[in-house]
Amino acid sequence: MLPLIILLGVPLAVIGGLGAQLLRGFANDVFCQVGLVLLIGLAAKNSILIVEFAEQLREHGMSIVDAAVEASRIRLRPILMTSFAFILGVLPLAFATGAGAAARNSVGTSVAGGMLASTALSVIFIPVLYVAIRTLAPGSRQRGHTYHDEAATPEASHV
Repeated sequence: MLPLIILLGVPLAVIGGLGAQLLRGFANDVFCQVGLVLLIGLAAKNSILIVEFAEQLREHGMSIVDAAVEASRIRLRPILMTSFAFILGVLPLAFATGAGAAARNSVGTSVAGGMLASTALSVIFIPVLYVAIRTLAPGSRQRGHTYHDEAATPEASHV
C-alpha cells in the first residue's frame, strides 16, 4: 500500500505543471510533457522521503498519526531546500529569450510550476494520505523479517 501513497502525490505535480503552462499561455507540447515526466520523479522523491521516515518512526513504536506528523516535520526543511534550489535552477529556462526560447520556456514553466505546487501540496497531502491508507490497510509494522538460524549466531558457534 505504500507505493499507492507515493503515486497519489504525483498528480499534484502534474496539475501544477499544467496549471503553470495554462497561466503563461503555453501549449501542452512535447517539451511540456518532457517536463512532466521529470516532475513525476521529483514528486515521487519527496513523497518517498516522507513515507519512509514515517515507516521508520512506526517501527520505533509511534502511532500512525504521530509518525506522519513527525516525518513531515523532520523532512520539511530538506524537501523545501532541494525543491526551491531546483525551482530557482529552472527559472532561467522559464524566462529564456533568443533562439529556441519557446522550448526552454515550456520545459522551465512546466517544471517550475509543477515543483512549486508539488512541494506546497505534498507536505500536507502525503501525511494525510499516509494516515488514511495505513489506517484502512495497516499491513505489518515490521519489515524485513528473515529466517533466523540459531546455528548461525556467534553464541552457537562456540560449541
